[in-house]
Amino acid sequence: GGGLDAAWSGVLGAHDARDALARAGYRRPDEVHAILERLRDGPGRHLDAQGAARLDRLMPLLLGAAARTGDPEETLRRALAVVEAVARRSAYLALLIEYPLALSQFVRLCAASPWIAQYLARHPLLLDELLDPRVLYDPAPRAALERELAERLGQVGPDDLEQQMEVLRHFKHAHALRVAATEVTGAVPLMVVSDRLTELAEVILGATLELAWRQLTARHGAPGSPGAPGSQRPGRGTRRRAAGFAIIAYGKLGGIELSHGSDLDLVFLHSGRGEDPYTAGPHPLDNGVFFARLAQRIVHLLTAHTPAGILYEVDTRLRPSGASGLPVTSLEAFAEYQREAAWTWEHQALVRARPVAGDPGIGRRFLEVRREVLCRERDPRVLRREVIEMRARMRRELGSREPGLFDLKQDAGGIADIEFMVQYGVLAWARRESDLLAYPDNVRLLETLARVGVLPPEDAAFLADAYRSYRAAVHRLALQQQPAVVDEREFAAEREGVLRVWRRWLEDDTNADLCDPSGGGTV
Repeated sequence: GGGLDAAWSGVLGAHDARDALARAGYRRPDEVHAILERLRDGPGRHLDAQGAARLDRLMPLLLGAAARTGDPEETLRRALAVVEAVARRSAYLALLIEYPLALSQFVRLCAASPWIAQYLARHPLLLDELLDPRVLYDPAPRAALERELAERLGQVGPDDLEQQMEVLRHFKHAHALRVAATEVTGAVPLMVVSDRLTELAEVILGATLELAWRQLTARHGAPGSPGAPGSQRPGRGTRRRAAGFAIIAYGKLGGIELSHGSDLDLVFLHSGRGEDPYTAGPHPLDNGVFFARLAQRIVHLLTAHTPAGILYEVDTRLRPSGASGLPVTSLEAFAEYQREAAWTWEHQALVRARPVAGDPGIGRRFLEVRREVLCRERDPRVLRREVIEMRARMRRELGSREPGLFDLKQDAGGIADIEFMVQYGVLAWARRESDLLAYPDNVRLLETLARVGVLPPEDAAFLADAYRSYRAAVHRLALQQQPAVVDEREFAAEREGVLRVWRRWLEDDTNADLCDPSGGGTV
């Protein structure tokens, strides 16, 4: 585009420049001309000679590519936000000039998603990922992720915490970009997107736990209980049984339903109670203190703001006693809390909980506690009342305030209603139908509720379809940087159907068989 060269460089008068932009395909050439003038006279002015020359070469190419997208002005605006963010490091401009394929992928992704454009602006190193579309649109499976991350961390000194954190973040950003790229181009279905993001988080959690463990044990030794009864210190020749630690995922990570920007809901468990529980290193620590520091270090590695951003926001409020509780809990204390003190909503949360990193033995014992708690006797009428009351409170506190709008997650007939029905089904029937303990995710649990005869198959299929539709819309809106709120007419049939099942299953006392697994009395 010679015309676009001239439109960018400023040699044309305003009228001719706008004509050139209109001929290229821009529908609002006045707006684009103003954007170009602002860039040329603002950020473009402060570049060194090499940067300015590269910007002059890139801009006509970028203008031409953006003009060929569905919404040229919006695509250009998103792309220029990235260009401005990287302009002072003009090697990135050179990459887009010298590799036409990288430029075309860049424009394609900016056109598809403002979230991706902003992600690239925040993490410019990711522009390297655009060089090979075969890799960009083919997210790596778990084993390859584990190998790559171990390799990258292996090249960093064991004490270089800063560099380890950067490696973890660049790794996460690159693979999250690949997943987003496959999602916005329709290359994979939603469930696969969530699987990929969940696997990525699990691989990162495993590596983070390993780093934190190595750093703490180097100074304090490994926690454990002496094998020899009565020994007071971990003396030479004393055989020690290592105490274990595991990370339990709840919420979206637990339910294998992670999306871009999801928090990680985590609970940390340890086994370290013994006759003489302390670590065996040069600076011994009480096991409880060791595990508390380990949990804090893991959270720090995940949430600390570095030049490459954060890894994940972490929410640990689902631990026993919530925000006031200790950061880490012994398995025994966790089990006791679940048996004696937990609220029904905490048992509902257990439906989506599973071990994701750490000692497999602790993970197995956690699953035994989960099984025991989910299978306990419950009065079905009390359970229904508590589930209905909790859901009503959530709707009041979290639902949309504006008439005419539907909050996909929190409003009546939305995602949370389906999740609560699934959780009710598990708490009411798991004692009789142990298959309900096998899965933490809503879609497979709905299929299981139908298979064991708890929910009519047509209701289960309807709820699963509605759930997938809602979640696809939430993902789509997130990549457009929009809240999970739509016009109330958009999902009218789904909402109505979800509320119909809710009323029939949870509120209609005449339907005793469906509401009450035992036909009366306790489950």
